[in-house]
Amino acid sequence: MTLIKRMLASGMVSLLAVLGAAAPAAASAPRVEDLGVPLEDELLIGGVVAPGPGGRTVLWGASSGAPAHLNAVDPATGAEVGRYDLPGAAGSWAVDAVPDGSVYVGTYGDGRLYRWTDQGGVQDLGRPLPSENFIWTVAAGEGATVYGGTSPGGRLFAYDPATGVRDYGRLSPTHAYVRSVSYAGGKIYAGTEAPAAVFEIDAASGATRQLPTPDGLDPAGKWAYDVNVAAGFLYVRYGEATPGPLHVWDIAAGQWTDTLDAAHGLDVSPPDDAGAVYLVKSGELVRYDPRTKATTGTGMSITGRVANTRGIGWAELGLPDYPGKSIVGLLWRGLMFRYNPQTGARSFVQTGVRGEPIDVTALAEGPDGRMYAGGFLNGGFAALDPVTGKREEFHTFSQSEDMTAHDGKLYIGAYPEARVYAYDPALPWNSTEYSPSPEPGPAPNPARLFDLAADKQIRPRALVSAGRYLAAGTMPDIGHLGGVLAIWDPRTGALKHSQRNVVQDQSIVSLAYRDGVLYGGTSINGGQSLPLPTQPEAKLFAWSVKENRLLWEIVPAPGKPAIPALTFDDRGRLWGIAGGEVFAVSTAARKVVERVTLSGIKSSSGQLAFNRRDHVLYGAHAGQYVFSLDPRTGRHTVLRQGPVHQLAVHRSGDVYFAEGSRLFRLTRQQMR
Repeated sequence: MTLIKRMLASGMVSLLAVLGAAAPAAASAPRVEDLGVPLEDELLIGGVVAPGPGGRTVLWGASSGAPAHLNAVDPATGAEVGRYDLPGAAGSWAVDAVPDGSVYVGTYGDGRLYRWTDQGGVQDLGRPLPSENFIWTVAAGEGATVYGGTSPGGRLFAYDPATGVRDYGRLSPTHAYVRSVSYAGGKIYAGTEAPAAVFEIDAASGATRQLPTPDGLDPAGKWAYDVNVAAGFLYVRYGEATPGPLHVWDIAAGQWTDTLDAAHGLDVSPPDDAGAVYLVKSGELVRYDPRTKATTGTGMSITGRVANTRGIGWAELGLPDYPGKSIVGLLWRGLMFRYNPQTGARSFVQTGVRGEPIDVTALAEGPDGRMYAGGFLNGGFAALDPVTGKREEFHTFSQSEDMTAHDGKLYIGAYPEARVYAYDPALPWNSTEYSPSPEPGPAPNPARLFDLAADKQIRPRALVSAGRYLAAGTMPDIGHLGGVLAIWDPRTGALKHSQRNVVQDQSIVSLAYRDGVLYGGTSINGGQSLPLPTQPEAKLFAWSVKENRLLWEIVPAPGKPAIPALTFDDRGRLWGIAGGEVFAVSTAARKVVERVTLSGIKSSSGQLAFNRRDHVLYGAHAGQYVFSLDPRTGRHTVLRQGPVHQLAVHRSGDVYFAEGSRLFRLTRQQMR
């Protein structure tokens, strides 16, 4: 490998053409220690109560994993009575049962449709619409027909085993998501993302009309998140994943007739003999009669941040306190609830749904010297012993975007709403948000400090210790561009400063701090798939913490969409990674002074960290391999090929990295 001569005399940027366009030659493979799967938990998103194996009523739930699974649970015991692979699927929001006894599952990632029958098990039906990679919802039609809604094209489809797929097309030129679908009386009802709209589609002709928005409701910023038909009424919950108003539409009268505040979703139950439905409202299971508009509490509290039902319906349990039919349902972590209207009996039962490995999305050393890992979607929070590499604790928690240690605590950035928490390892874990039925106890730990939902932010992608402060950089929600730079003061318990669009229309995805100045790397993308970027390339900026002002910004990697990682070396140079380039910046001169080419890729993924034990940079290149790079010579070496997206250096000099759900470690002795 050749080091190109530095052009220091002319003041021009020196180039380290270590590789050119080809991948660097791998050194002899180091011995890598596999630490196993630190994060494993149940995550049920879509579900339904319906006949299962042998015709017995079960709780069906789709659990996220690799692959995802369709699970059948006995509502009387909580035992698993069926578990079916969904090959090629990571998870599902969309599960429903149709009148012929089939259960359909629509999945995300590849937008596939699956059908379960008692005789044949699960059949992979492929992608109903090749342009769509996410089936958000499926709803039972007549016979064996199911209807589904998708993104990113905002399309509606039907599937019948006898006739195949019918594409109803895009419901609205301004909407990319058909978020929720229900069917009754020859009509399909479909809800979209913000600005929320609800459509009624004639199943036979395909004729479409948009229902009027409820009086007083501003659809901007709200989704028609849940759409359900029961006994002649259409229930539409407007908002997002958190509780929101549930509006009631009388189908025969053609008008909105009532509103219930703080409904949790995701579904209302099938009606009882009087046409009333059960749902979770303000943290309690309630009965609602749309004709009298009466809401009656059951006394059954379902609390925590995510108290949405993952399938709710009726089942005969055959238990002494549960005569006749009881309301049963699943919660997102595999907990089952049940309530009997005759006796008032109620209970929670942990089901036999098995946990699945969770992909690691955040790695950091904590203030106690342990390594911490946070996960994707299912979330989870794990602490690992740095000596043994064994998991010492695990807790249910939100999806983590980043973690960092600061002043004796571990700070966690969580999705959605760009929430930031502080965890004190010296105190007991007590997450009141992430327990479906928490017992009274000590103060929350992690403690929720702030969120940036009001600024339309969704992902706190970058956290860094900044002197006495904690700094966070975020990515915005769907429909928005422009991240926030937030500076939190732990001493006052308040934000010192919070500002959106520090760099216009760009997210903040990496941060570093030195001598009173924050340095941020941006991304031209938002935190979701839409809208499309308005800017051509990512930037590096400098921000005065004391003065709350932008000092300068540059483009260190022309043409690259993101700078996902920044780190200082021991000589005070700021290093970053962007696509297939690693660069060094003189912050005094405000320019790039070194550049190493790994490849010509323009990926938004990458990791980079400086190891103060051996004075070497370690990184992850575009989810392809782990590498080391000597900042003095530019020489870099591939240490391990693999789908690596997360990497962190421990104070011992050990390097931790994740390949999907598995965690690995390279020790300093192995890297010499």
